[in-house]
Amino acid sequence: MAAMPTLYDDTLALLQDLIRNACVNEFVPDSGNEVRNADTLERFFDGAGATVQRFEPHPGRVSIAFTVEGSDPDAEPLTLLGHTDVVPVDETKWTVDPFGAEIIDGKLYGRGSVDMLFITATMAAVTREVARRAQAGERPRGTLTFVGLADEEARGGLGAQWVAEHAPDAFSWRNCLSETGGSHLPVRDGSDAVVVNVGEKGAAQRRLWVTGDAGHGSTPFAKDSAVAKIGEVARRIAAAEVPTSVDELWRSFVEACAFDEDTTHALIDGTGDYAVFGDLAAYAHAFSHTTIAQTVLRAGGAINVLPSSAYLEMDIRPTPSTSQDEVDALLVAALGDMAGEVRIERLLSEPGSVSPASGRLWAAIVDTYAELAPSAKVVPVCATGGSDLRFARRLGGVGYGFALHARGRDLAGANGQLHAHDEHLYLEDLALTVRAYRDLVHRFLQLPTRA
Repeated sequence: MAAMPTLYDDTLALLQDLIRNACVNEFVPDSGNEVRNADTLERFFDGAGATVQRFEPHPGRVSIAFTVEGSDPDAEPLTLLGHTDVVPVDETKWTVDPFGAEIIDGKLYGRGSVDMLFITATMAAVTREVARRAQAGERPRGTLTFVGLADEEARGGLGAQWVAEHAPDAFSWRNCLSETGGSHLPVRDGSDAVVVNVGEKGAAQRRLWVTGDAGHGSTPFAKDSAVAKIGEVARRIAAAEVPTSVDELWRSFVEACAFDEDTTHALIDGTGDYAVFGDLAAYAHAFSHTTIAQTVLRAGGAINVLPSSAYLEMDIRPTPSTSQDEVDALLVAALGDMAGEVRIERLLSEPGSVSPASGRLWAAIVDTYAELAPSAKVVPVCATGGSDLRFARRLGGVGYGFALHARGRDLAGANGQLHAHDEHLYLEDLALTVRAYRDLVHRFLQLPTRA
């Protein structure tokens, strides 16, 4: 007789199906086609007894929720926010089929394997197990919901944001888990530390406009060049000195790395050398600063015409404590005496968000890691990118990034797989994440844990 599939086996099979569905978000409405993953998830839950809700704000852009009602309406609910879309690939840079979900040397290759389909599949498998137990009369005290959300990679306008704005009561946002966490810090004294994303930076996208004299390219003498002007704008912005944003999260992160006392103090007060973080230097700098990435430059169209305007677009990620007005003030200061010649246009603008490293869900996270990584300190950190958790926080809930990697996978390595060529997941990390979610869900919802 063949052995019964385990929770891990079910998760792995589902994960491979989700990768193969290739729900690639091209950042336009008619892409993504998350309906494929929504349909796969609905088949996966068939007969499990969970209540199913589908949301489709645009054809093919489907989010889907599965809810298992708890036995006590006053008990704390738990919502697992997974996303089902993935970013595009440059197939010429991959050595394997990006949507083949091949397993090679203990690693599963595929776009979205790390970001974040392995967590999404885990959430689904654990929720289905709880639903089946509820069918058998073993209901959790609190209500459990798993949501497979569309459009996360394009900031959720057709996914979490749409649901939060148009159907906010479809499920609870009070206690939410999503991507990502559970990787390790390279602590200098050799001890272990596991990170949990408790917050994320905001968005302050900007377009800077300048004008110049139009004219024929053959007679540029004495013309005010929009191209030269926008080049100087870019140079000044690149030279801007952004101060370190010191808060309790940054302080605890630096202290957890166990540098010597002088290095620790220098990093906290903003005078330290980020090279001491090694592979984590870029992350640490982004963690502690409002970052400005110049990404798009446009001027002119015809080679023989002097353009009358030019613009520079920037992906600015403010720290949670930095306001949109403070971002504009930073840009004005960097521009100096050119500020009066530059028009600042606000594009996508969102505040950062942070949940407290306290409360019942946080305690459940800490207790779960204490069982599975007993020697590890749990360190709250701020994500430098965005996630669907910000919508939970805006609706008054708490949200944490949760998973578990083997100790060999540090934070830099885990972050390095996000949107990477040959993106791959260690199956060891999938097994640990399945166990971590199962234990945490049982603990938080007060459902007895089975062997």
